[in-house]
Amino acid sequence: MTTSILNADLHCHSVVSDGTLTPEALAARAKANGVELWALTDHDEVGGQLRAAAAARELGLRYLTGVEISVTFAGETVHIVGLGFDATDTRMTDGLHQTRGGRGQRAREMADQLAKVGIADAYEGALRFVGNPELISRTHFARFLVESGVCKDTGEVFRRFLTEGKPGYVPHRWANLQQAIQWITDGGGVAVIAHPGRYRFTANEQYALFSEFKAHGGQGVEVVTGSHSTSEYLTYADMAIEFGLAASRGSDFHSPDESHTDLGALPYLPGKLTPVWELLADRIQ
Repeated sequence: MTTSILNADLHCHSVVSDGTLTPEALAARAKANGVELWALTDHDEVGGQLRAAAAARELGLRYLTGVEISVTFAGETVHIVGLGFDATDTRMTDGLHQTRGGRGQRAREMADQLAKVGIADAYEGALRFVGNPELISRTHFARFLVESGVCKDTGEVFRRFLTEGKPGYVPHRWANLQQAIQWITDGGGVAVIAHPGRYRFTANEQYALFSEFKAHGGQGVEVVTGSHSTSEYLTYADMAIEFGLAASRGSDFHSPDESHTDLGALPYLPGKLTPVWELLADRIQ
């Protein structure tokens, strides 16, 4: 696998975090959609890895372990994807357990804020959508607000609620960039900046993110991903080359009803880039 012309999908979520499908259902969907190399990357959790790997193996689908770790950088939440690491490494599992610890209190504070604008019982409502209570998140609140008729879809939820300056937004301090990268690399994996086009950084802040990421041992960046525009594919392809980073590709699929990009539906990586899976050939299952 030394070519960028590979239908790799290395970013998606299951019910173990904030997706709506099981690891097994995701594996089947990936296979049906022509994915040739897959990774499940649940938020701050590796509890679905054994199931995902087993399901992929039964389908003859090549697999890489994955995770999406929330970090705080320059006052923003940034996501770092880990690929090809040992999912049983205690440095990773212990670190993720600690970073999940604040989600419960944050969720209750979010519910309190929503109650002040007339939306009652939001915490209990969000819990109905949670596969893993340790990972209750804004996405689960968004699904409750849609179900209860407050908003017509999750896009409207995030325009009106749960984002900075809106009712229901509560910041959370996650791990730092160095910690997340170290957990991944200590376990033999490769750290990747997820969907860099989503962060509200100035040009200088984005340059600082890439610089520090590289200095701490990060090796990849998502170039082709579900939330990037065509022009952003080119922008981050250039940044990958500038910083000497391998390129990754992933839909960031969460749900058939919510995600606008399906598993395996992205364009291929530009050929001038080094695909991240070339760094992980010996870790593919």
